[in-house]
Amino acid sequence: MRIATFNINGIKARLPRLVEWLSETRPDVACLQEIKTSDETFPVKDIEEAGYGAIWHGQKGFNGVAILARGQVPVEVARGLEGEAEDEHSRYLEAEVDGVRIASIYLPNGNPQPGPKFDYKLRWMKRLRARAAEIWAEEVPAVLAGDYNVIPRDKDVYSIKAMADDALMQPESRAAYRRFLGDGWTDALLSRHPAGGVWTYWDYQMNAWPRDAGFRIDHLLLSPPAADRLLDAQVDKEFRGREKASDHAPVWVELR
Repeated sequence: MRIATFNINGIKARLPRLVEWLSETRPDVACLQEIKTSDETFPVKDIEEAGYGAIWHGQKGFNGVAILARGQVPVEVARGLEGEAEDEHSRYLEAEVDGVRIASIYLPNGNPQPGPKFDYKLRWMKRLRARAAEIWAEEVPAVLAGDYNVIPRDKDVYSIKAMADDALMQPESRAAYRRFLGDGWTDALLSRHPAGGVWTYWDYQMNAWPRDAGFRIDHLLLSPPAADRLLDAQVDKEFRGREKASDHAPVWVELR
């Protein structure tokens, strides 16, 4: 079972690239982030024609998450995170597919920091950890997949100096991410590439893609029952280099 995460950076703008990727790689489940469209304008017919059922939690112009499943519609479990009733951002969607609990996550960026946006990021991570604990207690195979907007280690960025002041690399962001690992969740890509140097994002500016000046912010965290079934975890890097591509590459895990 292949479960992927892909920050699509605008599903309508990248629809040809998305359909192309689905057709060429055929993931069983695809978690999308930054779909940047309202619920009413989500391109469900195009997704269905590609062979996938879908659920989505949209927001006009920015944010938005979706979960696609090949040959079936994911069974929705939850949308949004509890703990902050005034939070209207569409950043979390959870479903079940073939007995695996899967969440599509678009964590707040947090810039500029310090400030309200960074405070919101840290609060959101705390709320996500609370939901993760509830899923953990169910003892099901689970995959928390998405754009976490956290560079976990110095080995996960092309230049420590270039990103030193960014919210993605602040000690508080990294500590909040490490708490998930401390709780027992497995960073799938890290488990296969402990030496680092594997990127999932390359900025559109500063010639970042040709220079391979990227970093790792798209993660798939596995519960113990899922980690026990882990066969592989990789990045579909080549798709970042295609015409009018997202600034992220798809990342996936293969479970037994």
